[in-house]
Amino acid sequence: MDIGNIEQVDIDTQMREAYLDYAMSVIVARALPDARDGLKPVHRRILFAMDELGNRSNGPYKKSARIVGEVLGKYHPHGDSAVYETMARMAQDFSMRYPLVDGQGNFGSIDGDAPAAMRYTEARLKKMAEEMLADLDKDTVDFGPNFDESLEEPLVLPARLPNLLLNGASGIAVGMATNIPPHNLRELAGAISHVIDNIDKAEDITVEELMKFVPGPDFPTGGMIVGAEGILSAYATGRGRVVMRGVAHIEEMKGSRHQIIITEIPYQVNKTTLIERIAELARSEKIDQISDMRDESDQRGMSIVIELKRGAQPKKVLNQLYKYTALQSTFGVIMLSLVDGEPRTLPLKRMLQIFIEHRQTVIVRRSNFELAKARARQHILDGLLIALNNIDAVIKTIRQAEDVDVAKTDLMKKFKLSELQAQAILDMQLRRLAALERWKIEEEHKQVQAQIDHLEDLLAHPKKILALIKSDLNEMVEKFGDDRRTKIALDAKVEFHEEDLVHDEAVLISLTERGYIKRVAAAAFRSQSRGGRGVMGHTMKEEDEVVMLIPARSLDSMLFFSDKGKVYSEKVYQIPDADRAAKGIPLVNVLALDATERVTAAIAVSDFATHGYCIMATVGGKVKRVILEEFASVRPSGLIAINLEEGDTLGWARLTS
Repeated sequence: MDIGNIEQVDIDTQMREAYLDYAMSVIVARALPDARDGLKPVHRRILFAMDELGNRSNGPYKKSARIVGEVLGKYHPHGDSAVYETMARMAQDFSMRYPLVDGQGNFGSIDGDAPAAMRYTEARLKKMAEEMLADLDKDTVDFGPNFDESLEEPLVLPARLPNLLLNGASGIAVGMATNIPPHNLRELAGAISHVIDNIDKAEDITVEELMKFVPGPDFPTGGMIVGAEGILSAYATGRGRVVMRGVAHIEEMKGSRHQIIITEIPYQVNKTTLIERIAELARSEKIDQISDMRDESDQRGMSIVIELKRGAQPKKVLNQLYKYTALQSTFGVIMLSLVDGEPRTLPLKRMLQIFIEHRQTVIVRRSNFELAKARARQHILDGLLIALNNIDAVIKTIRQAEDVDVAKTDLMKKFKLSELQAQAILDMQLRRLAALERWKIEEEHKQVQAQIDHLEDLLAHPKKILALIKSDLNEMVEKFGDDRRTKIALDAKVEFHEEDLVHDEAVLISLTERGYIKRVAAAAFRSQSRGGRGVMGHTMKEEDEVVMLIPARSLDSMLFFSDKGKVYSEKVYQIPDADRAAKGIPLVNVLALDATERVTAAIAVSDFATHGYCIMATVGGKVKRVILEEFASVRPSGLIAINLEEGDTLGWARLTS
């Protein structure tokens, strides 16, 4: 029996080569997105297959099973669950900042519920996905063979939108991973326009410049980003750690109790898992001040209500939730994507440049395609106009010919026509001889000539192509642009930057007997002449009254002194802004006060170095003078300003020279 040649193979070399081939296959053909359109092969194939099916935003929904079958049978030889889960995710508004698939039916929830089986759900393309596919039929991108070489599929989409940064991406390849956060369309369009405007000196564009347009990621679930250092690192190097926080506020209940209401959670956090974790912490008494918890989320939005025990410190509990649960999470940014088929970790500027270069290529290829088409049409129209100008001679030539081929040859010789022009004349219907039809041909000839001039001019001037990219983006912003959902709270380390963003204005801080505080712009209280009727300055419970009204500026620091001799500090702009007639919010939202602690004095400080002293006086008649600079950095839990004797309370504090 002939068994062929036996080849000696070193197993170490063989394993290394086989594993490398496998690794490259996963990296290039499965796990990483292309830097140009921001899509992995499975996403691209789903969108292309839906487009081929005619499953567009203005048409009816089609069964998900049919779409999945189309993708599997034609382009993606993998499991059906891989395709369906990918398609379902593209329809989830809590996973995608700008969903590309319009789903009908149960496509899963933020609670971690799986989508319904594909035989139950239906889908079609979103308008935004159609913009990703626009001009695909105009030779704008390269096509390659599918898995069995029976069909062609696009290797990248024309992508009128910077989808890689818009929707982000995550994927684990072999030996490398990508984790790109989503961003806001308006902000990205501003940054891309800035790069285009400074294309000649692109090397000089700094990350700080771009961050004026793109201050940070914008997650579909909203929430908050704490600090800008991680964002700066991610945008400058392609890697960084972004700290995400849920959004929560504290409300007062009856009987001097409080409740924390969580309205937004960090991106990719499962709501059910978060609630289970909080319940577990309450049961184990790691957080011992929670009395009850319920999920009141509905169509209006998320609402996780956490009721606290009497005397609990709500700010302290909220800080514990941030520390021990996923209410504060970290998003590890790795901006890895494929550039010319190779994985590259890209900073923000390079990502924007790659998108601009891709759009330049697409517009040049589209213009060449349209130019060739317009020239071909112009050539035919030239022939028709020659025929109409010599109509009697043309008819005579055709009538005298023995057959169509002879007629064609005679027309080509007699009127110096090409074969295409002669054929167009032979195909021309008699009704085209009417005066109106003749005028239509002349008008079309003018329009085609104008189109050719425009396209030639566009191709001759790269700056005009860049201007077209900008106008395309502005059009996308008009159609799909929306406000930022994720707030960016710059922490103490970058407080200087935060104050830069705060408008310095005169304000009034009011504090009531029951501990409600608010900040109102001084301009809200208009000046009045003699006989003025006054304006309403507060809405409050009948048994409440304003005990302090302190003028300040929004960049000042407020020092709050409590009856227990402690001092707390807070920036004026951090005190919630309220309407002139609003009652404000409980002081426990702003300061970490004990349940029985009351604020008895407050002063506004613009500069700790220039003000001299703070003098405090107790109800029992003791006084104390302190250099004000000692209160320049008061920790959140407060600082003991004066030691009190038993039964005595701190009553007053004033700035003095």
